[in-house]
Amino acid sequence: MGAPFIVVGAGIGGLAAAIALARAGKRTLVLEQAERIEEVGAGLQISPNAGRILQGFGMRPALDAVALEPRALNIRRAADGAVLARLPLAEARDRWGAPFRVFHRADLQKALLDEAQRLGVETRIAARCAGFTQDADCVRPAIGETTLEAAALIGADGLRSTIRDALGLLADDAPRSARLTAWRTLMPIDSAPAALRERETHIWLGPGGHVVHYPLRDASIVSAVAIIEDRADRGPIAETRSGEELVQAMGFSRWSRDLRALLEAGDAWRRWPLYARPELKRWGHGRVALLGDAAHPMVPFLAQGAAQAIEDAAALGHAFTDARAEVETALAAYQSARIARATRVQRASREQGANCHFSGPMALVRDAAVRIMGGEGVLSRNAWIYR
Repeated sequence: MGAPFIVVGAGIGGLAAAIALARAGKRTLVLEQAERIEEVGAGLQISPNAGRILQGFGMRPALDAVALEPRALNIRRAADGAVLARLPLAEARDRWGAPFRVFHRADLQKALLDEAQRLGVETRIAARCAGFTQDADCVRPAIGETTLEAAALIGADGLRSTIRDALGLLADDAPRSARLTAWRTLMPIDSAPAALRERETHIWLGPGGHVVHYPLRDASIVSAVAIIEDRADRGPIAETRSGEELVQAMGFSRWSRDLRALLEAGDAWRRWPLYARPELKRWGHGRVALLGDAAHPMVPFLAQGAAQAIEDAAALGHAFTDARAEVETALAAYQSARIARATRVQRASREQGANCHFSGPMALVRDAAVRIMGGEGVLSRNAWIYR
């Protein structure tokens, strides 16, 4: 049968890559270092650009079974709760071929795992890849004391990718703090203020931080995240905080009453420091290539981290649709197809982060601009992402 294509990492990007490779006729093995393939965390947004790809994988019924489609996205001022713009999301399916969907991350990962296994993808757990060697004919990842042989190796192993480290693409490439901290929680929807229980997404913009929340699992729970600049976190470092502790430590007590009530309703907010890595001009060498956060980690201000990994997966699969394609040629084509766009989204995400956290006169200008653009204007401004 020949050596398999090996994907390192069973997250959203790794499983999507495995599906794409299997659909291209490649025998595929996914290696996951954890003891179980399961996702931690909370909510996840998948925009139409990635939704179309998953639908093209034949997964629309599986997505519809676990996703929620928000009717609208409300951009709000944190200080008083004023709605600056309301983005109509219900028309996205007709406009861009797929809706905006939100998932519990574990639900989407399971749907991808089920589809990968249905296509014959093999998965191995507790299999940490410590590095690799390669020559013209084969790449050999090291898994503990064992060395495997693969036709190609895809590093989808996240921000702290061992495959990226082993490639040595840059001299100074260690993860570095993005000077941002995300606090995440899930809560029963009945715990949220009555005004915030609808099937809609809300983004609250405040000085030095913002909050995003939306319902999940048929609107039975709410996923919320507060992203704060490090200098705005005046409390002691803690891995978890109650809602009341979070409000006090972050200075949220000055924010809208409904928003404060939502934050205080979270029993346990978990701390997730955010990191960045330098942009890469190439994502691999020879028979090895990176994908998703391993290639282009990005701050979450455009909700494109998972979506861009899924785009990577589709491009990877497309590069191998010609069964005669040489592995190195196909991987070079994959990188050529993706690097410019992924880098553009990385940069746009950083710029959007600064915009979200303005204070003083800059915040006043931003709020006025959002009001003038309106929901349709904001959607049109980001249409280059969703098309």
